[in-house]
Amino acid sequence: MTVLAPELVLDESGVRRGCAVAIADGVIDAVLEEVPPDAERLERIALAPGFANAHSHAFQRELRGRVERPGDFWSWRDEMYRLAASLDPETIHASSHTCYAQMRRAGYTSVCEFHYVHHRPDGRPYDEPNALAHAVCEAAEAAGLRITLLLVAYERGGEPRFRDPDVDTFLSRVESLRGWARNRPFVEVGVAPHSVRAVSRAWLERLAELEGPLHVHADEQRREIDECLAEHGLRPVELLAETGVLAARTTVVHATHADAREVELLATSGATVCLCPTTEANLGDGWPPTAELVAAGVPLAIGSDSNVRLDPLEELREVETVARRVAECRQVVDLTTLLRAAWPTRIEPGAPADLVALDLRNDALACVRDEDLAAALVFGGDASTVVRTWVAGS
Repeated sequence: MTVLAPELVLDESGVRRGCAVAIADGVIDAVLEEVPPDAERLERIALAPGFANAHSHAFQRELRGRVERPGDFWSWRDEMYRLAASLDPETIHASSHTCYAQMRRAGYTSVCEFHYVHHRPDGRPYDEPNALAHAVCEAAEAAGLRITLLLVAYERGGEPRFRDPDVDTFLSRVESLRGWARNRPFVEVGVAPHSVRAVSRAWLERLAELEGPLHVHADEQRREIDECLAEHGLRPVELLAETGVLAARTTVVHATHADAREVELLATSGATVCLCPTTEANLGDGWPPTAELVAAGVPLAIGSDSNVRLDPLEELREVETVARRVAECRQVVDLTTLLRAAWPTRIEPGAPADLVALDLRNDALACVRDEDLAAALVFGGDASTVVRTWVAGS
C-alpha cells in the first residue's frame, strides 16, 4: 500500500487539510484523517483528481504551426488528410506516444481517442485489420495513460483508409479489438460513428445496438447541418435521436451549432456534450450554446481534439469565458459544473488512484485561501501547476 500525505486534498467537494490518501491495487483504499508516520510527504502540494480528456486525435498534434494560414475548417481538413495519409503503424505509435506523454505531463490521466485511420492508404486492410488501433493503444500504455479507443465508423467520404466496406466488417473489427483489449487494464474500446456525413441512417441504427461508450461528432459545422437536412430532413442531433444513437452512454462532440430542439433532445437523453474550446477556436467553428446546455442540465466534458494545446485548465477556462462573452455576464457555468467536466471522480475510497499533484508555490496558487483554491486553479492556473501524476497509483 502507498500512502500520500499532501498539504491538502482538492476535489469538487472542496479542500481538506491534514489527511492522507491510501492507495492499494490501483484504487484509493481510504482517506485517512491522521497521517501515518510512513506516509510519503508531499510538501506544498494539493492532491487532486487527474483530468479526463474526452476527445482526442493524437496524430493531429503534428499539425501545429503548419495549418496557421487563411482558410476555414475544410481547408484545414485538407492538410489533416495529407498528414493522415502518411501514417503507418510505426509512425502513428510514435506520434501518439509523444502526444500522450505530453498529455500526462499536463495533468490528463485518461483519454478518449477518436481513432479513424484504420487501413493502408489505398484502403486495403493490414494483415492485422486493427494494427493501427493496436499501435495507438500501446502508445497510451507506454505513456502510462488510460485510453478509451473509440473505433470510428466511416462508410463514405473521408479517405479510403478511413472506411470499411460494410457495417458487418466494421462490427467484426470492434469485436476483435475488444477481445485483444480484454486483459489490458488501461484499455477500453468504444465505437464512434464519425458524423452523420460519414455514415448512413442504416449504419447509425446498427451502431446504436452496441453496448459500451459511443461518441459522435455533431453540429460542428453549419455545412454539416445543411447536408443533414437535405438528406434526412433532420438536423444532426435529431437524426441521432431518431436512430437510437442518442442515449446516456453517448457523448456528442462539439454541438457548436445545436438549436433549442437539439439541446432539449440532448437533455432528455442523458447524453454528454464534449466541448473542445481550444480546437473549436483554432478552427473557427463558432460559439457553442453553453448557457443553454447548462440550463437544460446537459452534462459537459472537455477534450483537446486536434491537440493544438494540451492544457485541461485552459480548456475549462475557455468553456466559461467564451460563454461569458456570449452572455455578457459572469459565471454562466458554475465552478462545480466546470470541475465535473474535467474530474470524473472525487478523491474517495473506491475511486481510481488517478491523481495529480498541484504545486501550491506556483504563482497562480500561492497565497490563495483554501475556499478560493479551485477557482484560482481554473481561472488563473495552467498545466505548469501540475508537477506529478499518478495513474492507478503509479
